[in-house]
Amino acid sequence: MARINLLPWRAELRRQLRLQFMYMLGAAFAVAVGVVIAVHLYYEQRIRFQEQRNTFLDGEIAKLDKKIEEIKELKDEKERLVRRIEAIQTLETSRPLEVKLFDEFVTTLPEGVFLKEIDQKGTAITVKGTAQSQSRVSTFMRNVELSKVVTNPRLDVVQTATKEGERVSDFTLKVDQVVPKPPSEDAAKTGKTAKDEKAAKKGGAAKPAKKEGA
Repeated sequence: MARINLLPWRAELRRQLRLQFMYMLGAAFAVAVGVVIAVHLYYEQRIRFQEQRNTFLDGEIAKLDKKIEEIKELKDEKERLVRRIEAIQTLETSRPLEVKLFDEFVTTLPEGVFLKEIDQKGTAITVKGTAQSQSRVSTFMRNVELSKVVTNPRLDVVQTATKEGERVSDFTLKVDQVVPKPPSEDAAKTGKTAKDEKAAKKGGAAKPAKKEGA
């Protein structure tokens, strides 16, 4: 019976299997390296995109902050202009009132009463003066009560003294200024409506009567 030596065949098989295993291991390693590189590139691209987006957003936020600052400056400027306009309107409104106030003091001032000082804070007015007698001061207060420009007279201080051989009364009188209220919009509309109705009635009465047909 012939003997067959299988050792070389087995050795060759083992060598082939070893090579096949090495090829598979190399291929797996190459695939793993490829996957790692692809994932790295993907995330690197995503990070770069996000950084670009963040840079864009930072620029837009900076623009918005600048606009907000400009709007704030415009609001501050508007408030300053409004306050300035209100101050001018107050001066224009109070100027004729002051002239009327001084005219009223001249009108209500009785003979024998002399004013030395007038101090005004808002609508509160403090008048300091000298009178030949206390009865003249009382007359001055009665005239103030009848006035339509000042009201509510209150005698704060009255002192009788002798100056240059004559007895005089130094007094301090507090009064309130009457500030006329501007007509409201409702009142203006009401007045206008009443005028329109009155004009309509007059127009209706002025229409000639229609003649009846024969």
